[in-house]
Amino acid sequence: MSEAVAEPGTRTAISPITGATLQLPENVEVGELIDDPESGDELEVVSLDPITLAAAPQEEEDWGE
Repeated sequence: MSEAVAEPGTRTAISPITGATLQLPENVEVGELIDDPESGDELEVVSLDPITLAAAPQEEEDWGE
């Protein structure tokens, strides 16, 4: 299996949902939310070395409590 090459100014990561290789900005930060273009799901950057993505937690509705 070959590793995808990042374009200049980007880094690559693998979507945990689709397995697709995603291009991320080189200055991506932990906690940043990324959209998976294949699934439309929101992913969260959980680690930078190596870059690791996880499904972003779903926001719960605030009922004014």
